[in-house]
Amino acid sequence: MQKLFLRKLKITDKKYFAKWWRDKDLLKLTSGILKPISDKKMERYFLIMRESKSDYHFIITIGKKTIGHISLAKRKRGWYETQIIIGEKKYWNKGYGTKAINLLINKAKCFDILKIYLEVRPKNTRAIKAYENCGFQKVRIKKYSKNKYLSQTLRMELKLKKGSRQS
Repeated sequence: MQKLFLRKLKITDKKYFAKWWRDKDLLKLTSGILKPISDKKMERYFLIMRESKSDYHFIITIGKKTIGHISLAKRKRGWYETQIIIGEKKYWNKGYGTKAINLLINKAKCFDILKIYLEVRPKNTRAIKAYENCGFQKVRIKKYSKNKYLSQTLRMELKLKKGSRQS
């Protein structure tokens, strides 16, 4: 496996999001909203990510190749929500998601973030396995009765101890 890195977002990364946020296979695994996103909305979302003072957004790279995005978004009571997307499909099922999550967990420790959660589609077994391999535990099914695209998710949580490091 090639060496994987996480780096901060750059303005030039917008082109990757424009591609990934319009990829129907990726959308089916994430939001489920297959309606195309406008350039204006995409620009606004990307700007919000770049300018956030409380959230952390990283690009996942292998050498000079950009393959995905991973984040930690500040929520209530000391929790941070993580989201990951391996946007380049030829890198799926190769362990890069697991590696990126572990790198993010190490960064979280450096930022004194001790509680991380995520929500995943209950049928996304590939992602669930990766999260479990990183120490996340299944907590509960969360229902979204008003969301026709994503009516339920599986909440998974990871609680870290000060001074601990993931491998």
